[in-house]
Amino acid sequence: MQTSCFVDEKFVPKVGMIFKTLEETGKFYKHYSKLAGFSTKIRNTTRDGDKIKNQLIIFTREGRWKSKISPTLKTNPSAGLNCPTKIYVHILKDVGLWTISKVVLNHSHPCCSDRAEMLKQHREFNMFVRRTIETNEEAGIRPSKTYQSFVAAAGSHRELSFIEKDVRNYITREVRNISEQDDAKGFGKYLLRMKEKNQNFFFELNLEGDHCIKHAFWADARSRAACEYFGDMVSFDTTYNTNRNWNDFITKCGLEGNKWLSELYEDQHIWILIYLDHHFWTGMRSTQRSESLHSFFNKFITRNSSLRQFVKQYDNCLASREQTEREFDVADFYTVIPCATKSAIEAQFQHVYIHEKCRKVQAQFRGKVNCITRSMHSTLSFTTYEVIEQVSNFTFNKFFVTYDAVSQEVKCQCLLFESKGILCRHSLSVLSFERVDKVAPKYILERWSKNIKRRYIHIKSSQDEPLLEPRSKRFDELVFRSHNICEFAFESEELTRILHRVFDKVMADMQEYQDRSKGKSLLSHEEATLSDVNDLQSPPHVKTRGRPKNRLGSSLEKKDLKCYEEKEKDSSK
Repeated sequence: MQTSCFVDEKFVPKVGMIFKTLEETGKFYKHYSKLAGFSTKIRNTTRDGDKIKNQLIIFTREGRWKSKISPTLKTNPSAGLNCPTKIYVHILKDVGLWTISKVVLNHSHPCCSDRAEMLKQHREFNMFVRRTIETNEEAGIRPSKTYQSFVAAAGSHRELSFIEKDVRNYITREVRNISEQDDAKGFGKYLLRMKEKNQNFFFELNLEGDHCIKHAFWADARSRAACEYFGDMVSFDTTYNTNRNWNDFITKCGLEGNKWLSELYEDQHIWILIYLDHHFWTGMRSTQRSESLHSFFNKFITRNSSLRQFVKQYDNCLASREQTEREFDVADFYTVIPCATKSAIEAQFQHVYIHEKCRKVQAQFRGKVNCITRSMHSTLSFTTYEVIEQVSNFTFNKFFVTYDAVSQEVKCQCLLFESKGILCRHSLSVLSFERVDKVAPKYILERWSKNIKRRYIHIKSSQDEPLLEPRSKRFDELVFRSHNICEFAFESEELTRILHRVFDKVMADMQEYQDRSKGKSLLSHEEATLSDVNDLQSPPHVKTRGRPKNRLGSSLEKKDLKCYEEKEKDSSK
């Protein structure tokens, strides 16, 4: 049955065709199959020792496999159609070339060359696509977004030689394919590499009896320097992914209708502060801080991330935060937030504080308009004020504020400065009542000053270098250099034409070198290169003539022969 598509005669396999290598034969037949609209596979290979003598290449839909599972239970499509298409190749021992000795081009079914590119055999990645997938995976970009970026760059789906499923399979097979044991070893090697790069990198592992990792702690040089500079607050979050299970706990224990627990939870914003406001927490709260960290880390990792993936994404987290800090530092240094009021104290904070804290200070100055201040009593330089704040139409809160006119110290009952380091609106109202135009230095914290050059900002976060194979490293270096050349050449038509001519010449020279290297029969110390050495193969196994010295069973044959000779002697007597 002749159902093959029309293909140019020079690409059609014929009996007697000669090829230098078996790989060239396979590429030729694969190219023909793509033009004709089908795919191939190796059916049989005959070897002589370590060398291949002949090979049978057939159509992937050859044969008709019948499943033992009932069609009512298994509905997956079957590809077997008893297609006879095939070629048979063998090596010519005299010259070491390969020839086609048998060809069958007919098919038992129709073929479509327009759909051949969708067949698995003809879907493939080049090195650029592979490196892009690996880079995007390391950056936390989803496979669907990676594939869509290829589609956008190519212009349409039809211009690509692969589908989205191939991208996902490559990530699963090549990028994420690692066992739990290798995962832990890879994590340990990462810690050692970071320690080798910077001796200020610290890590400590807590192991179980069978050397399983129980707890791990590590800190790079930048994090340690930042902790040394601030040194007053460290947050350890042991509740990650546990808050979402709180409702399950309530349901499991049957506490949905517990009135006391419900009222206690609703009033938590009142009673929790009593235990926290007497200490400086830089505005950090146990749950609030944890939830903000959770949302930040959720951009990079998931609950199913492996240990090796977590380490990579944690590096990305640190780099992301470092870049954000750099952007904020530039904005704080070159720009100023306008004052919300005419207060000289607000202008004092405006010139010193970073934008983030300056906005929080401004919120207190705006809230000052809702406060009414009156003096209660005075003792020497100390004065006690009553500040009434209107928080809603019919709700007023009362606060007592003390002020020392000598030291210009102010303290409010709400303890906002003591816990968060920001003067509250009640204190600002008292300072305004006392006509103070400049606060004491203790109320301007150095930690939030934009005029201080901190040592840790000059230390880069420890970034692990990707462990690439030599081919990938060479490819990345070539792409980087070619980008620089293209950036220079694209500005004019003449430079672009010059670059095209150079590219064509270089491509021809590399092809000539590759062909010449394949035909080398002599390699001397004068011209040998690392590439030539990497291409060397072991010498072929040669059979010895005559009977082998240690042939299996030879000792047994000698014993039988000796017994036979002794019997002959006895019979002759």
